[in-house]
Amino acid sequence: MSKLNIVILAAGKGTRMHSNLPKVLHVVGAKPILAHVIDGAKTLNPNKIIVVYGFGGEIVKQAFTDENIIWVKQAEQLGTGHAVQQAVPFLDSGANTLILLGDVPLVDAEACSRLVAQAINKLAILSFNKTDPTGYGRILRGAAGNVSAIVEHKDATDAQRKIIEVNTGIMAMPNDYLTKWLSQLTKKNAQAEYYLTDIVALAVKDNISVVAEVTADEWSVTGINSKLDLALIERVHQNRIAEKLLQQGVTLKDPARLDIRGTLTCGREVEIDVNCVFEGNVTLGDNVKIAANCVIKNAGIASGTKIATFTHIDDAEIGENSHIGPFARLRPGTILAADTHIGNFVELKNAQVDIGSKINHLSYIGDSTVGKNVNIGAGTITCNYDGANKFRTVIEDGAFIGSDTQLVAPVTIGKNATIAAGSTITRNAPADQLTLCRAKEQKSVAGWQRPVKIKK
Repeated sequence: MSKLNIVILAAGKGTRMHSNLPKVLHVVGAKPILAHVIDGAKTLNPNKIIVVYGFGGEIVKQAFTDENIIWVKQAEQLGTGHAVQQAVPFLDSGANTLILLGDVPLVDAEACSRLVAQAINKLAILSFNKTDPTGYGRILRGAAGNVSAIVEHKDATDAQRKIIEVNTGIMAMPNDYLTKWLSQLTKKNAQAEYYLTDIVALAVKDNISVVAEVTADEWSVTGINSKLDLALIERVHQNRIAEKLLQQGVTLKDPARLDIRGTLTCGREVEIDVNCVFEGNVTLGDNVKIAANCVIKNAGIASGTKIATFTHIDDAEIGENSHIGPFARLRPGTILAADTHIGNFVELKNAQVDIGSKINHLSYIGDSTVGKNVNIGAGTITCNYDGANKFRTVIEDGAFIGSDTQLVAPVTIGKNATIAAGSTITRNAPADQLTLCRAKEQKSVAGWQRPVKIKK
């Protein structure tokens, strides 16, 4: 197979988006529209990916600094043909080129692969049949059914506007043909632009076969031009993800009320209730149950764990057979071992909790190491921040922390220690003993100053 160059046209301003953000940087499934197109292009193993950009300029390029892309600027918006002309100096002689559109995020890589396979010594275009083709370029065919031209809507006759087979803008051809045809384009049309579609007529003139592959998947060739389009494509994208999950055996209470904004990997017998959002990379083990209205980001949840309603998990790991929520919040750095219980209105941050420990009610545990089989009562707070610096709390195996306790870090609670309810602990509590603290008086300290941040 000859070399493949892919040119992605992404220079449009997107006026109908009514946004200062370049159209191709608006997101579908938490990923920029253009990123979807680039990812689709990479599956075809091209030798080069060339992105023609314009509006937004450096902002667009900066969003893809990690990608191996050739960026070409279209300084003037003189049409699709003019846009491809900017890429000509970077095309490989003897290669084929596939032209994609930067605002079509659901592009079908398999259809594009078939198109490239047909483009050996031919011009191959992707088309589809649209009930209301208003605004689309029409595919004109000769008596034998061969493609003879593409006529833009504004330039079409009344008879031509009745044609429902329309151009997608996606096409493939040998570079030697493409460069020749681009040099022959003119802008004698209603828009006074260089139409890429005019190369069809030039191919016919040169007796080069023009073939059209008709796709049945209209969404895979639908571009985004407005916020309404963006919302419609988002839901189609989410529905397709939901369908794949269902086919894998995941139980979704309502596939229409699910949002995957990244990658969700599920084991067997996983159940997900309505209005859950998964962001980044999330892994759910076998028999995990996610209740309604949860937001889970960059997390691993091991088998048998149950997540109750309105739980927020961000960059955390949860061991098997644990119970989390409802109304729990696990912040970055939280690592829970197996059989842990984190309950109502409990917040954890940068906390490691070992096997069998329970924090069931109204507590904040931050910058802490909690051992095995610890029980932390309602209203417990690890006071990890003195206003300038953060310190760590260590609670060893088997400790029992009574309700309404403040543990002022840095502090260590010894193994099997018991802290009486209502205590404020400022010194280490010894193992196997009851420690309590009851203030008998209130006093103010004159001249006291808050600590300052220590320079690292």
